[in-house]
Amino acid sequence: MSQKSERRGIHVDQSELLCKKGCGYYGNPAWQGFCSKCWREEYHKARQKQIQDDWELAERLQREEEEAYASSQSTQGAQSLTFSKFEEKKTNEKTRKVTTVKKFFSASSRTGAKKVSPEKVEKAMDQIEKYIMTRLYKYVFCPETTDDEKKDLVVQKRIRALHWVTPQMLCVPVNEEIPEVSDMVVKAITDIIEMDSKRVPRDKLACITQCSKHIFNAIKITKNEPASADDFLPTLIYIVLKGNPPRLQSNIQYITRFCNPSRLMTGEDGYYFTNLCCAVAFIEKLDAQSLNLSQEDFDRYMSGQTSPKKQESENWSSDVCLGVKQMYKNLDLLSQLNERQERIVSEAKKLEKDLIDWTDGITKEVQDIVEKYPLEIKPKNQPLAAIDSENVENDKLPPPLQPQVYAG
Repeated sequence: MSQKSERRGIHVDQSELLCKKGCGYYGNPAWQGFCSKCWREEYHKARQKQIQDDWELAERLQREEEEAYASSQSTQGAQSLTFSKFEEKKTNEKTRKVTTVKKFFSASSRTGAKKVSPEKVEKAMDQIEKYIMTRLYKYVFCPETTDDEKKDLVVQKRIRALHWVTPQMLCVPVNEEIPEVSDMVVKAITDIIEMDSKRVPRDKLACITQCSKHIFNAIKITKNEPASADDFLPTLIYIVLKGNPPRLQSNIQYITRFCNPSRLMTGEDGYYFTNLCCAVAFIEKLDAQSLNLSQEDFDRYMSGQTSPKKQESENWSSDVCLGVKQMYKNLDLLSQLNERQERIVSEAKKLEKDLIDWTDGITKEVQDIVEKYPLEIKPKNQPLAAIDSENVENDKLPPPLQPQVYAG
């Protein structure tokens, strides 16, 4: 298998996603990089080793009890018969407990356990898981002792920054213009978002499985043929980007920690869960090369300076729904209005700055003039008295002229 896979336009570093044991299958980060088969083998090896260690511990405890009993019998042989019977009863009780532990880990007991049908064991495990995890959910989901919440914020911010990614960039074989396909996509997004509302790991896993089945149906309707694994992963990545599920990393970690291991290692649930982990890992490492873009365009899209161009109306086929055409026209109109609004806001800010600068300039000029030509305010003059008023200050004035009459 090549180190780089360019199927359907997606460049995925397979060396980072393949099982680290080298079997050729996808590895799950939640399973320390192993695939389900290799992880199951490692799990059984660890379990057999634990059983062997417990077996050796049980044998050692039995030997120590026997040696202690023999020592007590040799040093206390002269004691009364009643006390001897008490010691014998006590030793027999301890020996019985050790024998019970040995029987629990013995091959015969394991053989007897296999008589129970796997279906009943699975059903019992599911009921136990449901009861315990429902009661402990608020304590064990996204606990404060872990960095799950921090990872959730990082992934959520990353997905928001990638909102511009289109199905064409991921080479997603899904045509959302088909009503049935569009419904399947909506249902898949709903299922992946609904995962956060579930409390039992099995129920969260069921949401992932249901989402994946809707994806396969959407691909099948679009291509008119069964979907392949190469089609499924890019579509799942697109669904995750479009839905941006809440607390995605916390839900993945919760399922990994507390779900029944047999459910994660076998069956379609484990397969779909592994693909979801791979999709999240791909999104975290998504770059320009993965989308067949130049680094300059990728940086501009990520910064929000621009967005990929929509499909032109003249390139649409004749069977495209009129509502879809009208929707894209409305989106283009909204984009133009948004650009116009940005220009108006920019010009308004510039005008505001010019007004502020003009006001500051006028104020400075007035202050300079006032400083250069200071205004002197003289005291108010006393009012002048009337000439014919009775005022003492008018005593030095000549008497008023008297009219003279001349005789004719």
